[in-house]
Amino acid sequence: MTIRIPTLERYLARQIYRAVGFVLLGFLALFGFFDLIAELRDLDKGSYQLRQIFIVVALWVPAHAYELFPVVVLIGTLYVLAHLSSNSEYTVMRAAGLSPGRAGAVLVKVGLAFVAATFVIGEWIAPFSEEAAQKIRMEAQQSLIGGSLNSGLWFKDERSFINVREAREASVLGGVRIYEFDSAYRLRQMTEAVRGEYAGAGSWRLKGVALTMFGPAGLATARHAEAEWRSAVNPDLLNVLIVDPERMSAWKLYKYMQHLAGNRQKTERYEIALWKKLFYPLATLVMMALALPFAYMHARSGMVGIKVFLGIMLGIFFHMLNSLFSHIGLLKEWPPVVAAAVPSLLFLCTAILMMIWIERLRPVWVRLRG
Repeated sequence: MTIRIPTLERYLARQIYRAVGFVLLGFLALFGFFDLIAELRDLDKGSYQLRQIFIVVALWVPAHAYELFPVVVLIGTLYVLAHLSSNSEYTVMRAAGLSPGRAGAVLVKVGLAFVAATFVIGEWIAPFSEEAAQKIRMEAQQSLIGGSLNSGLWFKDERSFINVREAREASVLGGVRIYEFDSAYRLRQMTEAVRGEYAGAGSWRLKGVALTMFGPAGLATARHAEAEWRSAVNPDLLNVLIVDPERMSAWKLYKYMQHLAGNRQKTERYEIALWKKLFYPLATLVMMALALPFAYMHARSGMVGIKVFLGIMLGIFFHMLNSLFSHIGLLKEWPPVVAAAVPSLLFLCTAILMMIWIERLRPVWVRLRG
């Protein structure tokens, strides 16, 4: 008896997509409820009302979907395979010629849609919605970008150090101070401005400007109603302070790393986040590979609930391990690609070892059932 692989692919794809979608909706509802409870603590802070809270919680949904995708793919795939196994459907498929290798190939084809969805959400949808949510929160609560420092924000641009006292939005700065140094790092000029507005093309329009110049002849001061300031610091770089590196797009991470590297600043955290961004979509395929061995475990004994529970535990463990290796890699100064790839490689090796172990034990199970 031979099996029609296209028919089987469509059947498995339909079952897996349906299960993954159901699990994803359940997790998003749960996380959305937790976000709502947490945000209600800031109700009436500034003009932060229920309308803004619901908008912010809704805008956080894509970021949660991106973070949860490997976990829900594991749970959904594991549930489908365990259910097919408990109903002996998977046994029939195996008898019809569905080897572990062919089953893995089918899951890879099905999983490519999850890889594409994870990449699209993580690269375009989630960063945009996360940035919009944080802007709404800050504007409603009248808070500052990076307002946790008493001295404000600090940036380095070539031989200039910039201090911004207030930034309620990325294109408008308040209380700008620019300290310019010469090639020997002697203070050459200090610029103070009441306000700075981004004019585009790397140019800022400073208002209420006071200049203090340090030269061989001593101090010289000047005042101007307006002045132009050209700098690599722009709203895109300021928006980095709004969105966590893990929730930024790969392109913005790369551009910000270039800025930091050009100013001889550390880039390790952003390098790890960039590599994680590149590997994370592939983690969905790893999760599907990890679910495959569960289809071969005691096919007639059922235990679907236990298998799904194990899938949930494995998914949580993967999520924790992914975060743990990022922090360890940053502390121990591991190569960023290693810190980002190790969790997925560990789970892939686990899936391969489980399949090898199951294949070796299959003759024993056949004799016991006989």
